[in-house]
Amino acid sequence: MSKKKKTKKTLAEQILDKAKIPYDSLTVNALTGELPQDVDSSDIFKTLALTGDKSGPIIGIVPITERLSEKKLARLSANKKVTMIPQKDLQKTTGYVHGANNPVGIRQKHRFPIFIDKTALKKGKIIVSAGEIGRSLRIDSQSLAAFVQAEFAEIIED
Repeated sequence: MSKKKKTKKTLAEQILDKAKIPYDSLTVNALTGELPQDVDSSDIFKTLALTGDKSGPIIGIVPITERLSEKKLARLSANKKVTMIPQKDLQKTTGYVHGANNPVGIRQKHRFPIFIDKTALKKGKIIVSAGEIGRSLRIDSQSLAAFVQAEFAEIIED
């Protein structure tokens, strides 16, 4: 008799459940191009951790098909410049490894300013990491922004 192993919910999923915020759990491997049938790569948003020369850590969330504009993010966050946090410092800053950063878990532990690119508003539902590599959440962008106190702004390169 074999027992089917039930996947344990990620911290982000547990937090959203507790807050009664609806989401869908997905298995997405954007690196290999393996996407569920109803998912377009432009629906997937990456959560990038940067540091500002005045603000310290700051989070930018943009579609994986786009590049974050560090100049726009710096202006919005009242910094002269922002730079990506080096991979070796990422886990001690955000609590997550490269590829697993998620705004829900980061917001739970830290009060870093979070900016989501405006394209998320047009999409309605977006996909972000669930806090583990290969696990993602499809969530309403406005519900996510309200919950993590994020601001929608134009932060992708032209």
